[in-house]
Amino acid sequence: MCGIVGIVSGKSVNQELYDALTVLQHRGQDAAGMVTSDGSHLHLRKGNGLVRDVFHQQHMQRLQGNVGIAHCRYPTAGSSSSAEAQPMYVNSPYGITLAHNGNLTNADALKADLFRTDLRHINTNSDSEVLLNVLAHELQEQHALAPSAQDVFKAVRGVHERCRGAYAAVAMIIGAGIVGFRDPYGIRPLVYGKRETESGTDYMLASESVALDLLGFEMLGSVAPGEAVFISNDGVLEKEVCADETRLVPCIFEHVYLARPDSIIDDISVYKSRLRMGEYLADRIVRHYSQHDHDIDVVIPIPDTGRTAALPLAHHLNVKYREGFIKNRYIGRTFIMPGQQQRKKSVRQKLNAIELEFRDKNVLLVDDSIVRGTTTEQIIQMARDAGARKVFMASAAPALRYQNVYGIDMPAREEFVAHEHTDEEVAKIIGADWLVYQDIDDLKSSAMEGNPGVEDFECSVFDGKYVTGDIDDSYLEQLSLDRNDKMKQHRDAQYNADNNVLELHNHA
Repeated sequence: MCGIVGIVSGKSVNQELYDALTVLQHRGQDAAGMVTSDGSHLHLRKGNGLVRDVFHQQHMQRLQGNVGIAHCRYPTAGSSSSAEAQPMYVNSPYGITLAHNGNLTNADALKADLFRTDLRHINTNSDSEVLLNVLAHELQEQHALAPSAQDVFKAVRGVHERCRGAYAAVAMIIGAGIVGFRDPYGIRPLVYGKRETESGTDYMLASESVALDLLGFEMLGSVAPGEAVFISNDGVLEKEVCADETRLVPCIFEHVYLARPDSIIDDISVYKSRLRMGEYLADRIVRHYSQHDHDIDVVIPIPDTGRTAALPLAHHLNVKYREGFIKNRYIGRTFIMPGQQQRKKSVRQKLNAIELEFRDKNVLLVDDSIVRGTTTEQIIQMARDAGARKVFMASAAPALRYQNVYGIDMPAREEFVAHEHTDEEVAKIIGADWLVYQDIDDLKSSAMEGNPGVEDFECSVFDGKYVTGDIDDSYLEQLSLDRNDKMKQHRDAQYNADNNVLELHNHA
């Protein structure tokens, strides 16, 4: 998963791109990058690490220009190579840079086609470089000395015809402007907005509306499935749907976990959808206790994303809501940390229990979802160590049992705690007295209520149904091999070894 942003302004955009990346940092903590243009030259900085670690004063001073795009990244296949940090650049035609959120499911076939037919070489294992080169080739096919909006839209149409999977992207074409486009299913989010200034109208594209809010942009809406939004260097916005068949089927996991609660995605408030998740979950718990009253004394969320659902849940159950865990905000998200060893180590560094909220109580813990179960198991044990009499577990999402192929770095399917296990078996594994999961139809309703125009949600991690229709068992088997913890540990070791060699070289 990644965060992307693009700005066309009447003033220098480097600081605003930096600020936008910081507010999108939750979407990727592995690498960050920014590229700006003064109309004729590119200025690029990217590298591994958090936004604050990648960009220093000397880098910001060099990032000159009124047009730019930026990216923060977590790798969808576990690689931490700085060569795959974005934005990526290709010099022909015009000079194009691209930042991408998602995953192309036919990347290998496209890579071969680009070499044989388009005579283009791909230098990394990143599908984002593949997407960039497909866009570049399609633009080159327009044979325009200076591309117009219609040339760009024809090129994006060619991208949609060739690419499969999930992709929200922003691309900067030197001397022309920036284009944002979204796959024909709208799986990954992309919004755009404007801001009136003394010098004219500024435009912005971003993964989430919080980036627009931060910089004072008025949100105009979400980029529609298959749509391209082109903003010229002189501040003219044009848009066009560039695919013959489109359906709005956004990723439900944005609402469960990925997006910030203060974001609006596809006209749906993430915060309100999570509130409704708590209400539906409370109804399931009431049905669980249909024969007698529940014995829950207190509802305690697992911070941070468990909070929003836990509040209405506690209210509906007429039970006290308490903050029982204090979070160290300088520890990253655990399910996106490379390697199981690092995840296990981080849990007790990340959370500490307030004993008085647990002592001699029957506690219902609420989390947004349960992935591997290792973190949940340790948190439940922390609750027992703090004196809880019973520990119940509620997940605002259904059981995760299938791989994500559309841009979220989730584990191999056999590493999901719910894989081939019943709910009762999962409860036993994680050490809960009982466990309740959200119903998938209730989950969809939680978000769909905010925008009845959404046809459906991409829920493959819960139901194994892949909306693009091109996923088979062999693809999933290869994905499992790429994403299992053993492979990630091997890549981490290789990455650390390469860094050590580079450090020794720099000191020599």
